[in-house]
Amino acid sequence: MIPKTRIVNLPVYEPGKPIEDVKRELGLTEVVKLASNENPFGSSPRVKEAIVAELDQLPIYPDGACLELRSALASFLKVGEQELVFGNGSDEIVMLIVRAYLEAGTNTVMATPTFSVYKTNATIEGAEVIEVPCVNGAHDLDAMLARINDQTRVVWVCNPNNPTGLMIEEEKLIRFLDQVPDQTLVVLDEAYVEYVKSEAFPKSLDLLKKYKNIIVLRTFSKIYGIAALRVGYGVAAEDIIDKLNRVREPFNVNHLAQKAALAALADQEFVLQCKEANAEGLAQVYAELDTLGVPYYRSETNFVYIMPERDSKEIFQEMLKQGVIIRAFPQAIRVTIGSKEQNKKMLAALKSVLAPARM
Repeated sequence: MIPKTRIVNLPVYEPGKPIEDVKRELGLTEVVKLASNENPFGSSPRVKEAIVAELDQLPIYPDGACLELRSALASFLKVGEQELVFGNGSDEIVMLIVRAYLEAGTNTVMATPTFSVYKTNATIEGAEVIEVPCVNGAHDLDAMLARINDQTRVVWVCNPNNPTGLMIEEEKLIRFLDQVPDQTLVVLDEAYVEYVKSEAFPKSLDLLKKYKNIIVLRTFSKIYGIAALRVGYGVAAEDIIDKLNRVREPFNVNHLAQKAALAALADQEFVLQCKEANAEGLAQVYAELDTLGVPYYRSETNFVYIMPERDSKEIFQEMLKQGVIIRAFPQAIRVTIGSKEQNKKMLAALKSVLAPARM
């Protein structure tokens, strides 16, 4: 059997190692996973109640239009119901965008490093991928603008950026949007928006009123803590949503996920508590990194991009032996902000791993 030539050498996405696998492989009794930017505080208690209440509905297909969730979310965001599209995580919305807008002979512009799923999906569709290096961890919007041409169908702006955690301020984003051609779709991926503390972060939903060529992506996987159920969504002009629905699989968001997202959305007090706890965790991690003298980027997310003067894969393996799972990148490591005790364990492991290099 002969697959598409362009997918043969595609890298396979590697999720964070499962805790139970690490325990078994290394004979550990306690393992902390800080690799996938999950919420260490779980989800609202209302979520479990909502799921249990719906278990008798398992034989029935889910609502393919997510009508109840659509209504609640539209009211919460103050957008039109027809300006929403739902996916099996915001990853699926990325796939729908690529499926709808990219093909051989077109190109797409993105930063590097950024969320890897953009590049993977574009490559599958045969589009040219134009990567523009970040500057000090941030999108170089001017350089990205310079790479846009008549064949550019989609530009990806991950804000705050994964994996670096840095954000683009509203003033800079507006200058960028003013210069992007109308026929080019700009994707504002805001998976971590609920963690942002800066007042300068773009009010992207308001920008939708002026710019008809943007789509805002968000998710229930991060601060809402229901990553296992996979619910993401996009907000855009009705014309864009219409195109995405034409390539969307029916019943793509399962029934339990829809009910869980409804319950999670209704508990904004839990969301606020998680945001405050994350800010405390960031301060805890920053303080120790400053003491160690290890460079890092100050984050607007629930993770920190750290740049030690050691091979990142070696650091990953050494910390793994101590029961701490992190994410390794070519020149850095990324650690999720956990609970106070999880952060303490991670920092102790990092300190011990870096100590030999400082002797």
